[in-house]
Amino acid sequence: MNPHRSTSGPTLAEAAAQIAAGELSCGALMRDCIARAEAHPELNIFITLDAERALAAACAADAARAAGQAQGPLAGLPIVVKDNIHAAGLPATAGTPALADFVPRSDAPTLRRLREAGAVVLGKTNMHELAFGATGYNHAFHHPGSVGVRNPYDATRIAGGSSSGSAAALGARMALASLGTDTGGSMRIPCALNGCASLRPSWGRYSGEGVIPISNSRDTVGPMALCMADVALLDGIVTGEAALHSVRLDTLRLGVAPGFWANLDEDTQALTAAAVKKLEAVGVSFIEVPEARLLELNEPIGFPVVLYEAYDDMVAWLRDQGPGISIEALFDGIASPDVKGIYGEFVLERRTFGPGGKPVPARPLYDEAVRHGRPALKAHYRELFARHRLDAFVFPTTPVVAPVARPEISLPENFHLLIQNTEPSASAGLPSIQLPIGLGPATGLPVGMELDGPDGTDRRLLSVGMALEAVLGRIPSAM
Repeated sequence: MNPHRSTSGPTLAEAAAQIAAGELSCGALMRDCIARAEAHPELNIFITLDAERALAAACAADAARAAGQAQGPLAGLPIVVKDNIHAAGLPATAGTPALADFVPRSDAPTLRRLREAGAVVLGKTNMHELAFGATGYNHAFHHPGSVGVRNPYDATRIAGGSSSGSAAALGARMALASLGTDTGGSMRIPCALNGCASLRPSWGRYSGEGVIPISNSRDTVGPMALCMADVALLDGIVTGEAALHSVRLDTLRLGVAPGFWANLDEDTQALTAAAVKKLEAVGVSFIEVPEARLLELNEPIGFPVVLYEAYDDMVAWLRDQGPGISIEALFDGIASPDVKGIYGEFVLERRTFGPGGKPVPARPLYDEAVRHGRPALKAHYRELFARHRLDAFVFPTTPVVAPVARPEISLPENFHLLIQNTEPSASAGLPSIQLPIGLGPATGLPVGMELDGPDGTDRRLLSVGMALEAVLGRIPSAM
């Protein structure tokens, strides 16, 4: 939005160092984030902006520091939280009107760890309604005349989804870090489109408690930030795993599966090719894996699992952790036509997509996916990693930069394009990182690169991401 932008803004580590040196105060940093948020309501980034309490907490951190009190690594630093994650005392709407008045009494365990480290929640961020989409084009909770979460690099564009506001807030420097959730790409896609970094952890590594669900065997909370080192810091605080790994770029082996490099637009093609060239120049090896078949093996797994689990998981959350309303009452309040259609035709009817996209009963395809399809995909990943001695697979996170925000953006063909590359690793429960690699020469919009690693190698993958980022550099902020 600012043609003269040049700064990347302080990272968590940089802000903490400036505060410790007396060059910056938590209060001043928070005031800047609040001012940015209040100046751009048309981006629809926040559902709840808790400015007054956040500023008071930041100033309290300054006072505690001045008094010599011991503080955590995130003391007084502003973060935001996707609105399907419980934050005590703040609404958790999942971007849908039926949950507008639901206020959890306690934090989700992932958020609790960050608060215990001193982080201050500035607000709850907007999202694709009920997390059922990749665009963030939410017809609820928006500024008049500006539907959906918008991209701070170009407000005529989408922010991606479903962790839309969490990524857009980082791109706009309205916060230094955020929590999102990812079922099939919901952190990686918006981070790619908004120029920020993220980790989708190995499935089960983060607690799923206090999260409004889609699919219990796919959903995960994860950290989002301005650089890979900050993502690693957040991950270490959440998990207690502090150790990182030494990475030699001249021994790094990254797999290239052809299907993941299809359908690229001009900017994505140009920047990913340039990134590969830069990394090859420092010794990184890119290994062609023509037999990967990962997109093909994922095809019978993704939708049957998500659409079948969505009903039971939502019913259980509404009953055990939520406001106690029925799933039918939740459905009645859905504002976005695409989500209304999916919920009405598939979730409530316990159906999934069959041949030609026609609805068919979900249970048989779900059972086949869980018993045979997903184990086969996981085994194939393991075999490919071992046979080719790969550290990770690499590819553009999304094949295109942020599309224009318009009602047609939520049509199935756009959804499938955005999630083209992010689905298989989610089905297999693998860790994935997204790192920004530049601004497109034609559009000025961010382009992202994803790496998918073997199960359980999260800290190693974060170390690889930090090493690659040191070569590729960071990108300027949107504002």
